[in-house]
Amino acid sequence: MIRPQPLRAGDRVAIVSPAAALQEPQIVDAAAKRLEAWGLEVVVAPHATTRDGYFAGSAEERAADIIAMLRDESIKAILCSYGGYGCVHLLPRIGEEIARNPKWLIGMSDCSALLAAWASGGVMGLHAVQCRHLAEKGESKSSEFLRETLFGWLPHYSTPAHPLNRTGEATGTIVGGNLSVLASLINTPYDILKSGNILFIEDINEPLYKIERILYTLKFSGVLGSLKGLIVGNFEGCRENAAFGGSAYDVIRRMVQEYDYPVCFGFPAGHGEECYPIIEGATACLKIETEGVEIAFCS
Repeated sequence: MIRPQPLRAGDRVAIVSPAAALQEPQIVDAAAKRLEAWGLEVVVAPHATTRDGYFAGSAEERAADIIAMLRDESIKAILCSYGGYGCVHLLPRIGEEIARNPKWLIGMSDCSALLAAWASGGVMGLHAVQCRHLAEKGESKSSEFLRETLFGWLPHYSTPAHPLNRTGEATGTIVGGNLSVLASLINTPYDILKSGNILFIEDINEPLYKIERILYTLKFSGVLGSLKGLIVGNFEGCRENAAFGGSAYDVIRRMVQEYDYPVCFGFPAGHGEECYPIIEGATACLKIETEGVEIAFCS
């Protein structure tokens, strides 16, 4: 896996909208000010604040924005403004450009599809906060961690214990993101749900039966049982359902209870107040003890 070069003061960062149109385009300007306060120069892609029905431009226009920023050697990172739906339209259009011009992609939610394309192309990406968080949350832990990671820090997180955690240690490649988005890419060239990794998952507003169905797909394919570890982030808006025995976390706990790898619940990433950066495709050490959890990236 190629790790993009760390940023330096004065480097240029692009903001793109690869999926849905922004309801509040002004958050791009506010996020740009945050990045400028970090010493970076911001380039806003032509269709970052436009609208074509539901989307921020046609698929061709959105792909052209990303391709242009990949080809521009002065651009060192690409920040996604928003998710929604639509990144899947871009995958066959941008695939060949990623490895030719490796640079950081920063995004989450539907942009998990782009991060999967990055990983499939052999380039690390950052599952991290997007424009709204940068615009509205100020210097939160998530934004501070993003800045430090972009400038070369290898994250080392310590988080509290969760009652559902399963203790243990594992070292491996971390991949993951939005569970529903990644499940839609199974058996495609962008499928990163593979055996032998530490998997990170999060989701939003999904019924519990759908979460369970995806986990059964991973179970029957042999992936779920052959993970090195599992990191469970926020499952925002996935409402409890007594018929399924409780919460999304309860469903996940039951689905992995027969395996012996370490499992961390409640990691602050995904949709929620915090979304700590996860370097997709990097090697990390996961250590879960009764007192708490440590995740240390080492490459």
